[in-house]
Amino acid sequence: MAASKSAAAPAAPAAAAKPGHNQETVTLIENSTGKKIELPVIGGTIGPKVIDIRKLYAQLGYFTYDPGFTSTGSCQSAITYIDGDEGVLLHRGYAIEDLAENSDFMEVCYLLLHGELPNPAQKAEFTKAITYHTMVHEQLQYLYRGFRRDAHPMAIMVGVVGALSAFYHDSTDINDPHQRMIASHRMIAKMPTIAAMAFKYSMGQPFVYPRNDLDYAANFLRMCFAVPCEEYKVSPVLAKAMDRIFILHADHEQNASTSTVRLSGSSGANPFACIAAGIASLWGPAHGGANEAVLKMLRTIGSKDKIPEYIKRAKNKDDSFRLMGFGHRVYKNYDPRAAVMRKSCHEVLDELGVKNEPLLELAMELERIALEDDYFVSKKLFPNVDFYSGIILQAMGFPTSMFTVLFALARTVGWVAQWNEMIEDPQQKIGRPRQLYNGATKRAYVPVTKRK
Repeated sequence: MAASKSAAAPAAPAAAAKPGHNQETVTLIENSTGKKIELPVIGGTIGPKVIDIRKLYAQLGYFTYDPGFTSTGSCQSAITYIDGDEGVLLHRGYAIEDLAENSDFMEVCYLLLHGELPNPAQKAEFTKAITYHTMVHEQLQYLYRGFRRDAHPMAIMVGVVGALSAFYHDSTDINDPHQRMIASHRMIAKMPTIAAMAFKYSMGQPFVYPRNDLDYAANFLRMCFAVPCEEYKVSPVLAKAMDRIFILHADHEQNASTSTVRLSGSSGANPFACIAAGIASLWGPAHGGANEAVLKMLRTIGSKDKIPEYIKRAKNKDDSFRLMGFGHRVYKNYDPRAAVMRKSCHEVLDELGVKNEPLLELAMELERIALEDDYFVSKKLFPNVDFYSGIILQAMGFPTSMFTVLFALARTVGWVAQWNEMIEDPQQKIGRPRQLYNGATKRAYVPVTKRK
């Protein structure tokens, strides 16, 4: 477009359309020419309305510019709803607090995949389908042995999950609903086994096979901590806490890793490749590595008497120190998952007989001081789910390198549900964002001998 053109200015939205009336629209005016276009306004069941800009370029010759997609809806979804200002997280309409308190992970998996909570028969059938898919192909052991012993577990996860399509050819046809269902069940079922094998491999211990008489969380803990030389008894308290951690991380709308899964899937890639891409995205410290960063921060602070010093540093924009585990890209209120995680933290430490845990006491005091400080309150920097989860996982015996692996394990069901929803969406197209180009304009090629 000509450089003389000014930015287009949106008019105020029209009144909401009533049955029998025209759809609500927003008028966009190009100031330099006076050209107007009407953009439809689409409303969901709850949450902000969106302006449909799909025909903006065709009608006016402009793209929109939204780095990080902070104001862009990339898809329609009926799975998860977040109201960051109010601190609300709903899965298919059910509050995360209710699900974490009253449900279990298998029930939440069914809910995310099918849209409704299961009845007893449906739950039993679904749980059996997952349980009997937990074993992995025996030849995968050779793939693990190709990694160095000190390989990061997330590197192993990316490689192994991506390789599953080489072992399960009968569930890679994305156009077959039955194969999509089998692939979904396999991913949810095998992820704990794959994660536990990565953990065991890093420690030089033998792999532990899954058992069909244990539930999802208990089975995972046994595969991680059992050894052949003695029987391992799973603590019901720890299994419940692990199950709750899985629930709290099951899905979180269109975050970086979920968007990666959808973008990968939009090309027609097989489901195992899509989930591997999601794991790679989750590996980033700004996404899945936050709980590990919280522990590092607490160890850096060291003691309660140093908290005021670090609070002061966190307020200083010229200081690189940041309070990890506070604030969230979406939540501008208390993360609803954080309160549940805080309760689980105490239950786990009590079960393990951990008294006067320094990191927990330090975390609680840091939380108290920060929540009473006008700076953090005004900026709405409240504790998020990562603030306590690292303390729980460390108490259970997981090294920090496994924290993001556990996140990936739990988030797999969300990725799978979002992937299925995308495949079934008739409006789905291959993802192809545009850009604001600011490089060189067209120029003539100069032979190398003539370049100065």
